[in-house]
Amino acid sequence: MRKLVSFMHISLDGFVGGLNGELDWITHGGEIFDYAQDRTSQSDTALYGRATYQIMQDYWPTAADAPDASKHDIEHAKWYAKVKKVILSRTWQGREIPNTTIISNSLAENINAVKNQEGKEIVIFGSPGATHSLMLQDLIDEYWFFVNPIILGKGITLFRGNEERINLRLIKTRAFSSGVVCLHYERKK
Repeated sequence: MRKLVSFMHISLDGFVGGLNGELDWITHGGEIFDYAQDRTSQSDTALYGRATYQIMQDYWPTAADAPDASKHDIEHAKWYAKVKKVILSRTWQGREIPNTTIISNSLAENINAVKNQEGKEIVIFGSPGATHSLMLQDLIDEYWFFVNPIILGKGITLFRGNEERINLRLIKTRAFSSGVVCLHYERKK
């Protein structure tokens, strides 16, 4: 069975977005991009919530074509173009998008069907609502939390207090020169 791996930027106080979903507080750049790209290359399926998918779809198909495209933009745009995509959305039920599966119901059954397909890992970027739904059904195998050196005070939280206990085992930590720390955990079985 393939693993489902969550990548999430998070503030020191546990928020994944500002009150209006703003992400201007996230520290990123070459060092973090290279680290994440190494991991992303181990996956061939990207899972998104509908809103995050729309953001990705607005940017990545043409990102490499920009005259000032960075190395990361070029590499990630190539990866994005070829990966299978899975979108969690109740409102897009019945839509057809090339190289894309839309899951609108029976979350555990449908995610496990995707995990049982041949292929590499499945990665979910951000998508706090989708990630929370997956957490509630214990479908995420690994968490990569990129803890940013900021206290937001309020905003969108990933942990809403209605989760069952999920026991994790720390696999690796990585501190970046920006002050971001990546905490890589796997679910204890």
